[in-house]
Amino acid sequence: MFKKILIANRGEIACRVAATARRMGIQTVAVYSDADAGAKHVQACDEAVHVGGSAPKDSYLRWERILEAAKATGAEAVHPGYGFLSENEDFAKACAAAGLVFIGPPASAILAMGLKAESKRLMESAGVPLVPGYHGADQDPVLLQREADRIGYPALIKASAGGGGKGMRVVEKSEDFAAALASCQREAINSFGSDAVLIEKYVQRPRHIEIQVFGDTQGNCVYLFERDCSVQRRHQKVLEEAPAPGMTETLRAQMGAAAVAAAKAVNYVGAGTVEFIVEQTAYDQPESMKFYFMEMNTRLQVEHPVTEAITGLDLVEWQLRVASGEPLPLQQNEIRMTGHAIEARICAENPDNNFLPATGTLQVYRKPQASSFERSTVRVDDGVREGDTISPFYDSMVAKLIVHGDTREQALARLDTALAQTQIVGLNTNVQFLRHVVRSQAFATAQLDTALIQRESAVLFKQDPVGPQAAAAAVIADALQAEAAAQGTDPFSRRDGWQSHGTTRRRFELEYDGQPVRAVLTYGSPLRLQVGEGTESALQFTAQGDGLWVQFEGQRIHSTVHVQGELRHVFTPQGATRISLLDPLAHAGEAAQEGGRLTAPMPGKVVSFAVKAGDKVKAGQALAVMEAMKMEHTISAPQDGTVAELLYAPGDQVTEGAELLKLAV
Repeated sequence: MFKKILIANRGEIACRVAATARRMGIQTVAVYSDADAGAKHVQACDEAVHVGGSAPKDSYLRWERILEAAKATGAEAVHPGYGFLSENEDFAKACAAAGLVFIGPPASAILAMGLKAESKRLMESAGVPLVPGYHGADQDPVLLQREADRIGYPALIKASAGGGGKGMRVVEKSEDFAAALASCQREAINSFGSDAVLIEKYVQRPRHIEIQVFGDTQGNCVYLFERDCSVQRRHQKVLEEAPAPGMTETLRAQMGAAAVAAAKAVNYVGAGTVEFIVEQTAYDQPESMKFYFMEMNTRLQVEHPVTEAITGLDLVEWQLRVASGEPLPLQQNEIRMTGHAIEARICAENPDNNFLPATGTLQVYRKPQASSFERSTVRVDDGVREGDTISPFYDSMVAKLIVHGDTREQALARLDTALAQTQIVGLNTNVQFLRHVVRSQAFATAQLDTALIQRESAVLFKQDPVGPQAAAAAVIADALQAEAAAQGTDPFSRRDGWQSHGTTRRRFELEYDGQPVRAVLTYGSPLRLQVGEGTESALQFTAQGDGLWVQFEGQRIHSTVHVQGELRHVFTPQGATRISLLDPLAHAGEAAQEGGRLTAPMPGKVVSFAVKAGDKVKAGQALAVMEAMKMEHTISAPQDGTVAELLYAPGDQVTEGAELLKLAV
């Protein structure tokens, strides 16, 4: 077994690998960029080496510096994690040339499976079912369009060297193909350095089911059951679970055998995932499901914890043992599955604004209490701490929340409770959106396909189970509690409206969902509160821990309120919301917002402008494309007008809120 390994990654996966290495008595070396100098993964390892600037191309993708760090620290092996260099065959070769063990498959397997078109041809020869499509080397746009027309619409354009949902577009009709191809190729070049694509039939009502495989250097290969990853946005996974709901033993055995055949076709070693697209004629007819090979990820997956939860195995330990030359710890008939596990990816983004990535500081970061690793009921994998910054340089994932239960229903209940206990302040996250998905009828009854989020949008977006009345009551109760704590109990030194006789009222100016809300508090015993046009009701509250029990309008809820300037973040078991407690004097005389401005919704790079000064544009017309957190985002005209001036050039880095162009209206 290795004595020391270098972890060529960052964030939660680096912390995850370090935890298993520590348990096995293996020393670890971290690498870090300028932005990550104080990161959690740096402190999780025994040693750390600086490898460059904040952008991945200046640090985590500079494998020559990573190899130098490994040699300088005496590391015997390199664990690539996922993303970055994990599926780079040149890096795997360079590790071997430097006398280092690459904790992953041989470079030949990475190369064979890394190019989607070639891997599909290989799988076809191995007898693995394929989706109808074009996987050829000829990338002439006219030919690609003709092939898409032949296959039929909707068709899927996919970057041949891609992964993680990047460089992928669904095209609904022939006239949209050329623009979608150009956008897909741009994103593919930026993410993978190649603009080659393949065209496939877009399977209707598809499920995304993947099989975890493991091979060793003795030629053994097993599968560790399946994971359903159908709930996706932008072709990126949101929730993953194991086992896949509705999976029959027959289908599981067929898919497992196909996955092992795929792995053996490339002499696979280590952890890998064979991903299948599964066609279903109806949600409640699992016997009708047909599966097709989609791709193989030659690395450890983000969602590997759900497999660990149902098997009780540590997949990173398996990786280390196999890479050191040991045989697989178990044979196929010795691997057991128990219960059900679900993973939720907590990301810094705004689901109600097309999942726009967010950056900022984790001013508050409260997690549900985790249980032990083995058969844990609640597990949190992260690479951040309270006070850390989510920067624009890397992806938007903050943490992974994993739960395990005896049944899927129990796991769902535990996940909802754990999400309710997750409190993040300082930037937008998808925590509440995840709760909406988990609570939706479609997800609860396993009506799964990759279009679930779009299909159920009416109950997933812009939902607020707290409501302005309850939120206002919680905010005012918290303000009164804070005042009492700050001023003591002497009634003559209090500034909360108390007086020795008569009735005193106090007004609170609030803003909820962009709308003004006035609340009037009447002092007495008990306090009475009226919110907006609602009925005046008794307000009672009692401190408990860092929160309050608030009784108002017949509701008794436990709330925790975190203050961020005028903004109040209200967390309750029912959900979370935000409400502003305004200072009227501070807002007096504010000018109306200037019209005709178009600003960057997040920090990033300007990719291109679709217009020039003097062009007339219509509302909704694409004006510019930005790139942030590895994704492209289109900036559209909010109304008709004329482009007065472009303020940046393609390639420029801009900050959030920077004015990109002026629009005369």
